[in-house]
Amino acid sequence: MLQYFLMTLDVRPSPIAGAWYPGDRAGLTRQVDEYLELAELPEMRGEVLAVIAPHAGLRYSGAVAGYAFAPLRGRSPSVAAVISPMHHPYPDPLITSSHAAYSTPLGDIPVDRELVAELDSELHKKLGFGLTPVANDPEHSLEIELPFLQRALASDFRLLPVMVRAQEPAVSEALGKALGTVLRGKDFILVASTDLSHFYEHVMALILDRAMLAEIESFSPEGAFAAQQSGRGFACGLGAFTAVLWAARELGADTVKILKHATSGDVTGDHSSVVGYGAAVILKSRS
Repeated sequence: MLQYFLMTLDVRPSPIAGAWYPGDRAGLTRQVDEYLELAELPEMRGEVLAVIAPHAGLRYSGAVAGYAFAPLRGRSPSVAAVISPMHHPYPDPLITSSHAAYSTPLGDIPVDRELVAELDSELHKKLGFGLTPVANDPEHSLEIELPFLQRALASDFRLLPVMVRAQEPAVSEALGKALGTVLRGKDFILVASTDLSHFYEHVMALILDRAMLAEIESFSPEGAFAAQQSGRGFACGLGAFTAVLWAARELGADTVKILKHATSGDVTGDHSSVVGYGAAVILKSRS
């Protein structure tokens, strides 16, 4: 029945399958599963409410992303809210997909249209504007997380996709609080998609990345904005991951744990100009 339902949906075709990640089911399954298996996780006390993951091509950041998604293996949430940056010059501050499902080589993922409408309504209350739906977007940073969810999670799920152009703290905080409102009481997982420093020499990249990761681990969206505004740190998904930090606060999380950090230079051997990647979990202590 689900397969027939998905066949009737308006499905967003993948613009990056076969380029950013393998375009065939077997190859993608093998690569993602390997990254999940290789993640060496520390002890984590509490319930994982959210993860922060990088979004480069799998060759570059897949090993780090494996650390973010490995803690979700076996989970069966009904909805995955994936909050990513929008790298392309759309004029709107907050964007969602107008399609009814996302396609990857591992299958189609239905968009939770009711939850999208709820979030849009909450954002209108808080900001005076909501989510702008777009068709056939070329954004990679949301889609690249989907195969990891498809392989890590133990059941089918619906997607709440949000792409963030706005870089103002007030918009990020409002988005986070709106997410907290619509997800409260639901069986969910939150995913924040972000890379760290871009195209610095390796030593400088480490300095910038560590400063931003310190703010993340301090559970401080305010500090992350301050780090970027002062030039101490950088993340391309600043407005996205800070929204997830604010949402997790609303939902009772109290701890962030950094699980892995690397740069593209660790893969390519070229340290003259690198991109930084980090993986983290956001935890709610069990009472």
